[in-house]
Amino acid sequence: MARWIPLVCSLLLGSFGCSSFVPLLHHAGSAPAAPVDNPHFVPIRDHELMWEQIVDAVDTHFKIRTEQRVRVVAGQLTEGRLETYPRIGSTMLEPWHTDSTRGYEKLESTLQTIRRRCIVRVMPEQGGYFIGVEVHKEMEDVTGPSNTQMALDGVRFDGTLRSQESTEELGPQTDGWIPLCRDVLLEQRILQDILARLNGIETERPKTPFTIHP
Repeated sequence: MARWIPLVCSLLLGSFGCSSFVPLLHHAGSAPAAPVDNPHFVPIRDHELMWEQIVDAVDTHFKIRTEQRVRVVAGQLTEGRLETYPRIGSTMLEPWHTDSTRGYEKLESTLQTIRRRCIVRVMPEQGGYFIGVEVHKEMEDVTGPSNTQMALDGVRFDGTLRSQESTEELGPQTDGWIPLCRDVLLEQRILQDILARLNGIETERPKTPFTIHP
């Protein structure tokens, strides 16, 4: 369910898109860290330790759903992948939660129901790994009829019930989710957290010659 009046949501968000309000809503004097490349290359030696740091960084914001670690299979390094469960975005009344960044993202999650999920890819490359972070946003679809209205539609004015065949053809009674743009600010926050955790870890490659799995 939308938290605020749908008209306000459409005026503020639908007309201007995902990025129009970002410069206006950052607090004065706040200097965000310079963005880094995403995916970002790291010359890391220990891929197991690297993976643990990635998990710790992501777990700060999301509950992890699946992990496919970087592995050595027949002398080849495979790609690692981590996915999280979707999480409903925190609002301006929940500043202690970090899944919604300050400014536009926090406002958007306050005006309507937004959820995010995170995907991290670790791609082996000669001399290290590329770490890519994706945070996908979805908005709750509230355009369909409510359950109460659908229940009333099944009743005729004479008190008898209509056939349920037409209702079944509509599929499950769910609001669903509408894909939105990616949350670049949260991607940068997570990626920079990962890089900070990896800072100082040995960067020499192991002597065992690995090849890169395509």
